[in-house]
Amino acid sequence: MNDNRICNLFGTDYPIIQAGMVWCSGWRLASAVSNAGGLGLIGAGSMHPDTLREHIRKCSAATDKPFGVNIPLMYPQIEEIIQIVMEEKVKIVFTSAGSPKTWTPKLKEKGITVVHVVSSSRFAIKCEEAGVDAVVAEGFEAGGHNGREETTTLSLIPQVKEATTLPLIAAGGIATGASMAAVFALGAEGVQVGTRFALTRESSASDAFKQHCITLNEGDTLLSLKKVSPTRLVRNAFFMQVQEMEQRGATAEELRELLGRGRAKKGIFEGDLTEGELEIGQIASQIREIIPAAEVVREMIESYNNTLQQLTGKTF
Repeated sequence: MNDNRICNLFGTDYPIIQAGMVWCSGWRLASAVSNAGGLGLIGAGSMHPDTLREHIRKCSAATDKPFGVNIPLMYPQIEEIIQIVMEEKVKIVFTSAGSPKTWTPKLKEKGITVVHVVSSSRFAIKCEEAGVDAVVAEGFEAGGHNGREETTTLSLIPQVKEATTLPLIAAGGIATGASMAAVFALGAEGVQVGTRFALTRESSASDAFKQHCITLNEGDTLLSLKKVSPTRLVRNAFFMQVQEMEQRGATAEELRELLGRGRAKKGIFEGDLTEGELEIGQIASQIREIIPAAEVVREMIESYNNTLQQLTGKTF
């Protein structure tokens, strides 16, 4: 894929990016994906600044391939995180959950490639105005924090493609080469994959969380917490509490109080399947085994190529 703008931008063999997911995306997962030819991302959203620095250094030691850091811009110690990324000479940064105008100029001054995650074509236009190098368009199917628009990936990608000239990465509901081929047909040039990599051996999520997620069926995740920050959750006791409160008209403050601190850590990292916040994408219902991250990359590329071969010449 030498003519692929995403591969050329990041210096990777394949246009597959592992999402920077809280409590899943440490140096082991990021380096494994990068060593397999994709782009691994360390998820800064669940790390204290010193922990992030440690993960960046360990990732640098574990791979000589490109890797990056995902930074949610709502992070409370954002200035310290940005400083660490620059000090450690990270070359690629994905930002999300905030305005791309805030930090893009400073990062690019240091020669850092900047990518921003959006949920609408309107925000994609703002990214281009802010000077980012590429955009991730993430659909409603994705796990964790979602856009308020609730636009599906297949609807979102062509609209973002029409609205901007930036290299376009599709995210949300993508776990196979066939789904990669589908979004490429709509104008994407790369894919960001979360759930499939969250459920790999190198993911730092707890084994209890991983094993539970590979038993999920269609409809076992729903978008919730819309008054606070829309989040796709697995149905469990905590989810039912949230649903009951939302149905009786609970305020955003009441929902924040229920969430408290560390609810996602309790579910994803510590494996509390009852009271934890279990964030995972809709595509989990198609995943039935925990495999190495390198195998995910290999299977996706093989499936992508097979899909294209099957479609070649099939006209009506």
